[in-house]
Amino acid sequence: METFKKIIAVGALLGVSVAQAFMPQTGTWVVTSENNGQPGRGFGIDVQNSTLVMQMYGYETNGSPTFYLSAGAIADNKFTAPLNTYKGGRYLGSGDRSGTQTGTAGNVSMRFVSGTKGYITFPNEAEKEISRFNFAYTPTPSSLKGIWLFSPLNSTTPLADFVALSTVGTASAHGNGLVLSDDGRFACEHQISGEAVGTVICIRVTSAGKLAWGYQFTVSVNDGEGKFISGTGGDTELAIARRLTNPAGTATGVLLKSETARQPAQLTEATVDSLRAGIESVANSGLTTD
Repeated sequence: METFKKIIAVGALLGVSVAQAFMPQTGTWVVTSENNGQPGRGFGIDVQNSTLVMQMYGYETNGSPTFYLSAGAIADNKFTAPLNTYKGGRYLGSGDRSGTQTGTAGNVSMRFVSGTKGYITFPNEAEKEISRFNFAYTPTPSSLKGIWLFSPLNSTTPLADFVALSTVGTASAHGNGLVLSDDGRFACEHQISGEAVGTVICIRVTSAGKLAWGYQFTVSVNDGEGKFISGTGGDTELAIARRLTNPAGTATGVLLKSETARQPAQLTEATVDSLRAGIESVANSGLTTD
């Protein structure tokens, strides 16, 4: 994706060390062209250190369900390893049984162009596009609710935004509805048109309602990567976002517990107007998704 190429370029200009390789996101992946809402095949990917493990579910030629396991090293965003088959393991209600490998269907190869998109070549098939399966976070305002942590990566800007987004407001010119913090000083919005289409823009305003700074992210499930934008709109730095709780208040991490459900804040229209104007200012400042 060109977005990540530009992020890397910005990092080089700022003197920030940015990895040229990246890990595909852990989770369920699908062949993009087969994501039609019907039962089919898919696979789970998990990468730890430089080892990738893929468990795939699919079907035999007679229609019987089956699964495969592949594991090996990932290097330079590429992976190739045997797609192994097994039999004889535990079934529901069985006692202790050990499965055995019965063979391999051939090699499976993957190459990733971002953490959420890549291409796969199965045995006896042409290369196909694959993508991280996002089945629960559609790009709606409510999907941005929850507690988030936003932070630039440039050490010369020692700041971070720890915010709870709880209240849905009216849309900006290019978005589909603001989601505001309890204090009315921070808001995020999915961009559905314009130069920043497909990204999420977040901004903080001062107590006087002026733009303090903003962010533009590409978001996938609980993580976002993109840019920090100064209040003038001219300076950009690498930035990351992390969802710490989902919209229901359930923690997404390792140790943090769920929080008590939050009541949406009662914000004035003037507050919402200043946040909407700030998001439009960032969206119109020449940021693109390329």
